[in-house]
Amino acid sequence: MEVDFIPGHESWIRELAGRHPWDYFIGAVHYVSDSWDVDSPVKISEWKRHDPNQVWTTYFERLTLAAESGLFEIIAHADLCKKFCFYPDKDITPLISNFLKATKKNGLAMELNTAGLRKDCKEIYPSPKIVEMAYKEGLPITFASDAHAIGEVGMNFAEAVALARSAGYTHCCRFTQRKREDVKI
Repeated sequence: MEVDFIPGHESWIRELAGRHPWDYFIGAVHYVSDSWDVDSPVKISEWKRHDPNQVWTTYFERLTLAAESGLFEIIAHADLCKKFCFYPDKDITPLISNFLKATKKNGLAMELNTAGLRKDCKEIYPSPKIVEMAYKEGLPITFASDAHAIGEVGMNFAEAVALARSAGYTHCCRFTQRKREDVKI
């Protein structure tokens, strides 16, 4: 199950986790404020009112908090904020590095999500640069299509596998009742 991480709502996530013997919880960040989910087409005009540098900073800070929370096995679409092609003009590598270190330290996997190929950015979440950094950090990965329709299930997995391999990955992981197993790609 993918669950939105919103600071201050951790107890709700814990309660949800106890309702069922889930195989995994995917931590996601969509909201950079209480009212703005950066990937919503309905709220795209918000991008014109905000500095992309600050949006990306807040996004990665929240993603890092999600990784540190101990609530998830996987972190979803690590650069979802690129969906509508609003990019920072400052170097955010330190933010990405902090996120990756927190993800590794807390034993989480990072998702390679093909949905970005179907969006304005036309790129897998996360970018090849982040996937390369994740490999160097020793982060395990998973694959996801983020399907919102039956025809999208497993869509573009060949491209995700190619991205993983180009960064050096030979294995991915899967989960059963919140226990990780590494498997050869």
